[in-house]
Formats: sequence, C-alpha cells, structure tokens
Amino acid sequence: MTNTASTDTTSNGTTSNGTAAPGTAAPGTASARTAPSAGPRVRRAALVVAAALLAGLAAPATAGADTARDPGDADPAPARYTHQTLNWQPCAKQPALDCATMAAPRDWHHPGTGADLTIAVSRHRATEPARRKGTLLMAAGGPGGSGLLRPATLAGAAPAVAAAYDIVGFDQRGVGASTKAVCQTPEEFQEFLAGDYRDQSPAATDRVLANAEKLVAGCQERSGDLIPYLTTEQTAHDIDLFRSLLGERKLSYYGPSYATMIGAYYGTLFPHRVERMVLDSNIGFEGSWEKFQLGQPMSFQRRFDEDFVPWLAARDATYHWGSTPEQVRAHWEQRRAALHDAPIVEGSLTIGPNQLDDLAISGLYSASYFPDVARLLTTVDHWDGADAATRTATATAFNSYLSPDFLAEYFSVTCNDTPWTKDLDTWVRLGAENTARWPLVGARTLAFSAVCADWPVAPAPAVKVTGAHLPTTLMLNSVHDPATYYEAAVGAHRALRGSKLVTVTGNGDHGQYPGPNACVTDVVERYLLDDRAPARDLTCASPQVG
Repeated sequence: MTNTASTDTTSNGTTSNGTAAPGTAAPGTASARTAPSAGPRVRRAALVVAAALLAGLAAPATAGADTARDPGDADPAPARYTHQTLNWQPCAKQPALDCATMAAPRDWHHPGTGADLTIAVSRHRATEPARRKGTLLMAAGGPGGSGLLRPATLAGAAPAVAAAYDIVGFDQRGVGASTKAVCQTPEEFQEFLAGDYRDQSPAATDRVLANAEKLVAGCQERSGDLIPYLTTEQTAHDIDLFRSLLGERKLSYYGPSYATMIGAYYGTLFPHRVERMVLDSNIGFEGSWEKFQLGQPMSFQRRFDEDFVPWLAARDATYHWGSTPEQVRAHWEQRRAALHDAPIVEGSLTIGPNQLDDLAISGLYSASYFPDVARLLTTVDHWDGADAATRTATATAFNSYLSPDFLAEYFSVTCNDTPWTKDLDTWVRLGAENTARWPLVGARTLAFSAVCADWPVAPAPAVKVTGAHLPTTLMLNSVHDPATYYEAAVGAHRALRGSKLVTVTGNGDHGQYPGPNACVTDVVERYLLDDRAPARDLTCASPQVG
C-alpha cells in the first residue's frame, strides 16, 4: 500500500498475513534513481515477454462447456477444467472443514499456455440442510492473506449464516496451499524493512531504491513464470471455475478488505453468477492501486492521531505514556528517535524505528488491539527490567507484521493490476512530502511504491466496475478505517451502481462483520438470510465501549 498492506482482521482475529494480532503471540543520485543495473534488466527479460501476453487482452478466453452463458458474463472455463471432480477430504489444519484442490490455467486468456496452477479450496457444509439457501464464497484480504481456513471462523462467528449456507473459501493463486509465489528469503525481507524510512538522506534513499530493485529481481528469479498471472482479474476467473465445480449456478459472496476488489471484479465479469454480495471495508476498486494507496498515509495518521493517541492518553495511570495527546505524541517521537540511534536487538530480531511504526500500523486495524500495542510500548520503555521471555515475546510481536510470503503476493497483485507511475524521482519527492505530512505510513511511500515503479509487468486487462446486471450489493465501511478509508469506499459505492452503503460511525475498525455491532449484524443477515436489501444507504452507530 503506499505504504502498508491492506490487511483484514475479519473472521479470524489475525492480520491477513496470518500473524497474530499485536501482543498475541532524500534524494539519491540521478544514476541510482534512473538507471537500474544491467543484471536485473537481463533477469527481467523472460518476465517482460510473458507480461506482453497480458497487455491489451481484455477479452476472456472463449472456449467453454457452459453454452447457456448469460449476456454480460465473461466466457466460462474450457471443458477440461470444468470436468474436474473435487476430492473433498478433512482439512489437515482444520477438521471442521473439507479441503480439495483444483487445477486452473496459468493464464485464463491463453488456457493452453504454460503449466496449470493448483488452487486450494475449502468448504463448511450448512449446519441445517433443510434451511440451505446456497453457497456463500468468502475471500481473504491483503493481497496476500490466506483464505483457506476462514470458512470455519465465519461459521463460528455467524451461526445463522452457517446454518443456511455452505461457506466456501480458497487460497488465492500465489498464496499458501495454492501455487505459491516466492520473492525473498527471510533475510532479504528483514533487510527490506530495516532502517528508518523517515530518513531522507541520499545514502538512505539509495538504499531504499536498491532494496526495491532487489525485491523485484528476487520475484523474477524465483517466480518469474508465475508473477504476471497473479492478478485480481485472473482470480475472478478462478472463482467462477470453483463455482462450476460446486455445481452452483449462482454464488453469494462475502469479502473483507482487498477481497472487496475481488468481489467487485467477479461481479463485473460474471454478474449473472452473483446471488448476493457483501463487501466489507472497501478498496477503491473503481480506480487504480496507485490512487488508492496514495490515500492511505492520511487515513492511518487520522486513526493514530484521533483514535489511538487519545485512547492511550486517557490511560496514563496504566501505561505511563502521557496524560494528554500532546504528551503521548512527544513520547512516541522520543522513543522512535532512541530506536533510530540504538535499535533493540533480541536474538535475530530487531526493534528499530520501522518496527515501531509497524506495531502501530498493525494495531490500528481494531480498537481491540490497542491494549496489546500499549503493553508492548510499555515493555520497550522498560526493556532493561524485562525478563528474557518477555523480551523475546515482545521482539517477536514487533516483527510479526507482514512476511516475505505476504509481500510476494501483495506486490504481484498491486503492481500487476493497474498502471503505476514509473519515474522514481516522482516517488522520491512524494515520499518526502508524505513523510513530512503523515509520517506513520507516509514514510513508506518510497519503499513500497518504488517496487511497482520498477515492476516490469504490463498491467492486467482493465476491469471497469459499474454494477451492471448485478443484484443489490451491500457495502460496509467505518468512518475511521485506516486501511480501506471511508473516502475510497464512497467512491467505490458510487461506481458500483445499485449498491447500498452502510456507514459505521464512531468506529475505525477494519472489518465490520461479523462483530459486536447489532445494527450491522441485522442489516447483513436480513440481506443474506431473508433477501431484504436496504432500500437506501444506512448509518449504524457503534456501540459504546467503556
């Protein structure tokens, strides 16, 4: 994201890279900015050739077994894919679910080219078959989150929905138990996130740009024949294949965070295959990733300054970080400066200024994480007095945000899906501006955007979301969501004609369903269970928590 990945915390209590919630568990030289080394360019060649196959190919493949295609739907899958049988077996990591795998084309626009991909899928059968309404497919956020086991947690948190639906999930292509992308070793990943992204010195800027180039080269070297096909548009075709193998004419859909974009793309390509759709905490899917991510430094800073900092100040008696927002912010800057000068090293883990920022970023997704963040901040303040077990656990928590597996998928999708500004001087300038204005996430602008600026893959076929032929779509968003900010949700809502937006006030959590807000629960479940879509946009106030 410019600057952070769009994690989601809905239905599983973890961030979308699968890690536990916090506590659980200057410009460079012109040559450095404009002339990448010859080595990475050579390594790019195969990927560029593969990417060329994607450029300008907006029309899906035409062969298929489904001759009753509805007008407006993309063409269905070739028969050799639709004639597969899903061999359901209990999931190894979650016996409450059945798991299977399906083969999908590497490139849905040229399904006979390249080796097939494996897509891991899962299913939770409706607990009351007599009340069964159909199949509800859910996807994971990120991009980079694993969705394979999420049907079990959604079923546990929303028993009325679990009674009426088979809830199915999957690991998106490039993720987890599906054919997986690899870009970095753990050591390279640590180097990418090391140092202080606020540092605008020429040496620091050159280092950030070099790390971005190394990450892109690693993707090409380790997964170059896969990377061009890790896109939201390709994933939408995977979903429709899954639908056909389930024997369903239509699917209902629930998607949080990045999965709102997956759902919007699926609904655009296959509108007559959608029965009902709930999009929770919305990406600006009507525009580009670049546009959307450039809004995130503002929204994360807003959540930090207006929600977390006052919360922490009100609890000075417990955490001793200051009794006013001004004191808390001053304490934060003092602690961050100290870590810049002398990072804490615990075994192989480091707590530096970037890790301090990461802790706050990950903790802003839900107010329920605020106490964990505060406890960890207090431990760092009294590091010398903490026992060895506490220090190890704290260092692990500080270093648990993101992972090399997550970033492999995250950058593949966000850099592939839509065009990016390629001029690195522009990103050096924007990085400095965002660092000064919204430092928490704005400091990452250069590091993260430079990856997509250096990305050699042509953008995927354009998907214009309009809502045409879709039933009423239900959208949810809180007003202070840091990752999928409200302003982007409003833009997506306007683009998705016929959608109804539920605005959750007094709240900044990322992911609104299932959860404690009875108003949200009532609206969603009337829609999913009783086919009662709201007649107009709605507002749900958040319950007050002491």
